[in-house]
Amino acid sequence: MSLLMAATIIGLTLAFSSRAAESSSPMTANDLASRLSALRQDGASYVRLRMEIKGATKETLQLQVKERRTESSSEVVYQVLYPKERKGESVLLRKIGNGPASGSVFVPPNTLRSIDDLKESLLGSDLSYEDVVDNFFAWDQQAIVGTEEVDGVKCTILESKPGKDQRSIYASLRSWIDVRRLVPLRVEKYASSGQMLRRIDTTRVVADAGHQIPAHLAVSGARPDSSTLLDGSRIRHNVTYTDRDFTIEGLKEIAAPRRSPD
Repeated sequence: MSLLMAATIIGLTLAFSSRAAESSSPMTANDLASRLSALRQDGASYVRLRMEIKGATKETLQLQVKERRTESSSEVVYQVLYPKERKGESVLLRKIGNGPASGSVFVPPNTLRSIDDLKESLLGSDLSYEDVVDNFFAWDQQAIVGTEEVDGVKCTILESKPGKDQRSIYASLRSWIDVRRLVPLRVEKYASSGQMLRRIDTTRVVADAGHQIPAHLAVSGARPDSSTLLDGSRIRHNVTYTDRDFTIEGLKEIAAPRRSPD
């Protein structure tokens, strides 16, 4: 599946696989970012996701996430399956090249609005819209700024900054990468003032069709006394979508994708 669930990871980052570095020479920042970016751009995927929001109001959502990610574009759909009173609530996000992301929110039976601010909360969670559609490993500026252990795993800290033609609600990000598995175990996102706006921790990594992927994420920092837990219970690649799945009309239909023929 994709990430940062890609993204998500948002993507949100749920789609990073585990192809370890094969080069005997030290990996540069651009090499590392390029490999992570390529894993983010992994084509079509489908995720069943449990989202637990813990704050002033506590809520648990069951979602399905459809993604199509390539080197030149990202398309993401989030749709609520449960609870019943929110079933059918859907979000469509699209980003082409270095252009700004755009999208729409649909609330049954017939409420539709455009997304005007990518800082807005995704379905009431501690993720923003941008968190689930952008690929910061493709940003122009990448630097290795240190190493640190996360839960006993030695990680390389990769700092990412957008280039002048790349738009983002963030000024910089730092990712703690398990280089052996090519999995981000922690991501921190910062404003231009240096204030940390969000932190995303990977709390469980699982094997899926020969890949190692983050299957449980904890998001904090977006709001005081609030956090969001994300648990990917069903992850599928090799699925088939039509263009309609990523349109306004497609938002109004809840159906799992077909598997692509082998």
